Amino acid sequence: MSIDRRTFLAATAAASIASASGGAIAQGKKYRACVIGDTKDGGYGHDVHLIFKTRPDVEVVGLADPDEAGRAQRAADCGAKTQYADYKEMLAKEKPDLVAVCPRTTPRHKEYLLACAEIGAHGFIEKPLCVDLAEADEIIAAIDAKKLKWTIGFNFRSTPLVQHARKLLVEDRIVGSILEVRSRGKEDDRAGGEDLIVLGVHLFDMINFLFGKPQWCYSDITFNGKPATKENVTEATEPLGPIVGNRITAAFGLGNGVPAFFSSMKSKDGNGGRWGIDVYGTQGVMSIRQNIGPEIFVLKDSSWSPGGSDKKWEPLPNAPQSPDQGDHLQRYSIIVNDLIDSIEKDKQPVINLNSGRDALELIQAVFDSCVQGKRVEIPVEDRTHPLKRWA
Repeated sequence: MSIDRRTFLAATAAASIASASGGAIAQGKKYRACVIGDTKDGGYGHDVHLIFKTRPDVEVVGLADPDEAGRAQRAADCGAKTQYADYKEMLAKEKPDLVAVCPRTTPRHKEYLLACAEIGAHGFIEKPLCVDLAEADEIIAAIDAKKLKWTIGFNFRSTPLVQHARKLLVEDRIVGSILEVRSRGKEDDRAGGEDLIVLGVHLFDMINFLFGKPQWCYSDITFNGKPATKENVTEATEPLGPIVGNRITAAFGLGNGVPAFFSSMKSKDGNGGRWGIDVYGTQGVMSIRQNIGPEIFVLKDSSWSPGGSDKKWEPLPNAPQSPDQGDHLQRYSIIVNDLIDSIEKDKQPVINLNSGRDALELIQAVFDSCVQGKRVEIPVEDRTHPLKRWA
């Protein structure tokens, strides 16, 4: 598989993300930040309210949450000076430079982001970006119109280890020519449609980053062993928009005819630790497991069968140190540093809202192919949610 110039340049820019540390301290700038959370509707994601604690040049001046107890607890956690029940009141009074949008549920993401755009705030939002592509297009148009800088919580892709893995795959050809890419969701009790949204979004962001955006998608979705129908459309266990199916298999077309696959299937065995991506090449396999790590290993065996040879799985050569993704303070530090750097240098963050929309587009393409019963082209033509149209 070859990588086109646009994809290579984007990846080269991404390689600099780990070195961005922001220049605000040297310039004497102190940023005012606010936090939007909702204890009973999406909470605070993976402790997104703490993302500014590693930046001495950022002061959290307000936190909004309609739940009184949750509001008090999270405000204490992040050191927010003032608490609000209404996020709109907070934005109007505090006029922040930065906002952290924390809820992991998506139905109100557009509302939050449009309100932030209205007051001219930059910021960070938990993934997924929003419910559908129509919302994503509207959000990005509003943010771009104000020339604001926003990033999204794709913490795995930001790590130096993943940046290094891409260099080994694309430039050094550590597994030779790429033949196919396989990915699987977490396959816990959310296996199928919800897994596709919640965990698949990380996988799709990684696929876009490593190989460029796919050109088409064809999916097969079943519910309890039978082809999914519009009667099987339901809501996820948390507000994320409609879902369908408890078994999904989807194929995507990358450059030069290389296929990429996503699968998620509900089974009695549950989560087997397979959440991640495997890259198969003419000279070996690279295994990327998201987990807390991420953890990345390579098998330099063209047969892909270490049991029949003396080849063994090995860590990546010259692997750089990455922030501990289990550390609530460090998990998003690279992304936040790049956000501040982007504000000061008037450039797009390496991981930006377009990244969120591109990952969401692959999710929507999977559902759209099921609804239409055929291969769909990417970019997806109809930006509304396919399951809403279907049901």
